[in-house]
Amino acid sequence: MPVTSQPIGRRERNKQEKLDRITAAASELFAEYGVEDVTTQQIADKADIGTGTLFLYAKTKGELLLLVQNAHYAEALERGRADAQTIQDALGAVMAVVRPIVECNRTQIDNGRFYLREMVFGDPTEPHHSAALSIVAQTEEAIAAILGREELAGAGDAATTARIVSAIMFVSMAASVNAGLGIEALVQDIRTQIKLLMPR
Repeated sequence: MPVTSQPIGRRERNKQEKLDRITAAASELFAEYGVEDVTTQQIADKADIGTGTLFLYAKTKGELLLLVQNAHYAEALERGRADAQTIQDALGAVMAVVRPIVECNRTQIDNGRFYLREMVFGDPTEPHHSAALSIVAQTEEAIAAILGREELAGAGDAATTARIVSAIMFVSMAASVNAGLGIEALVQDIRTQIKLLMPR
């Protein structure tokens, strides 16, 4: 007997609708003004909900930014993975994974740096924070897979190297000294650092 999916109940639909409105409102306001200059009250007003309801979905602005940005970072990672599959050179393939993530982060530089700070120092029990860390883990897995396919490192070494590559990328994007760098300059800086890790 085939299993039929149950229709989503009204309560679940209402929750999803509110989450969609919150995400859209926060995304628009953060993009226009930057996360530092937006209040949770503005987001609640734009989403047409009360602030108490807003805090059921995210307790802080940082969590709201994670909610908004996680989907963008996940999409960037998928683009990078797809591009990396078409590149034979290991460094080129690793950079194919890195580039869209840097582009995503640089869409709004202050928001990108805030996202990274929140991801590192935010509440690890918060679900949007967990989702951000999952994206980081998936990024490291994608890089380790590239190193493994080229037999440049054993599984343990590939995972360690991938973690170092991830650290280079995130520190480079978050560093105050790099705040004025454009995408190309930042990608080149990251590439120069990563190249030193790659076996010759």
